[in-house]
Amino acid sequence: MKILVTVKEVATVEDEFEIEGTEIADQYLGADLNEWDDYAVEEAVQLQEAGVADEVVTVTIGPEDCEQTIRQALAKGADRAVRVWDDSLEGVDLLDVNAKTEILSAVVEEEDPDLILTGVQAGDDSFGATGVSLAEEVGYQWGAVVNHLEHEFDGDVASVRRELEGGVEELTDIELPAALTIQTGINEPRYASLRGIRQAQRKELDVKNLADLDVDESAVDSDLELTDMYEPESESDVTVWEGSADDTAAELGELLRDKGVAP
Repeated sequence: MKILVTVKEVATVEDEFEIEGTEIADQYLGADLNEWDDYAVEEAVQLQEAGVADEVVTVTIGPEDCEQTIRQALAKGADRAVRVWDDSLEGVDLLDVNAKTEILSAVVEEEDPDLILTGVQAGDDSFGATGVSLAEEVGYQWGAVVNHLEHEFDGDVASVRRELEGGVEELTDIELPAALTIQTGINEPRYASLRGIRQAQRKELDVKNLADLDVDESAVDSDLELTDMYEPESESDVTVWEGSADDTAAELGELLRDKGVAP
């Protein structure tokens, strides 16, 4: 079995930052592997360790600058990586789901994986439809918001547990080939060992442009436009008491009674 994991480098922001136009100033930004994708990588590697998968391949859409972040997945056990980038992607503010779907589906066609794992969402733009959209495009069965995946498959059937609304969970069997969007908490992502980090520098990282994948440049055209960026105002009503525990407990009790919380 081959598993393809979609991964993304996302921006991390310091607690205090400044916004310049529609961007956060560079000096306040860092970069890291998307949290949800980290769980997806771990799940794929665990399936390989359990003897279910033979190969784990990661794919990302991003410039050369993101390679060190993407190699985190290689350091944690993925076998090789594919990075897609093209001049036509330069300057695109928001790469929408349709564009990502068309690019990633071309990679799926080349790799022909049995199982696709994606994170539930991206930590920067909060898009959460790419995994399901990709499954629909390539004709795979899919399961969204998966928080448990059995590591023993019944032939070509995966048994999964999914989060639904209101704390409800669904147990279901999904026939391969399939795409699953992985929720945080499904496992505990490992730290990359020093040996893994060294090995990651030698693992294959194949770079492809849109022409290599037979994807037209018009695929990156988007109906989405980033028009504004601002920090939302937060309102809080906080009461702080000073004094001994007995004094503050009495004041807290009085406040709760006033609010109708306590009798």
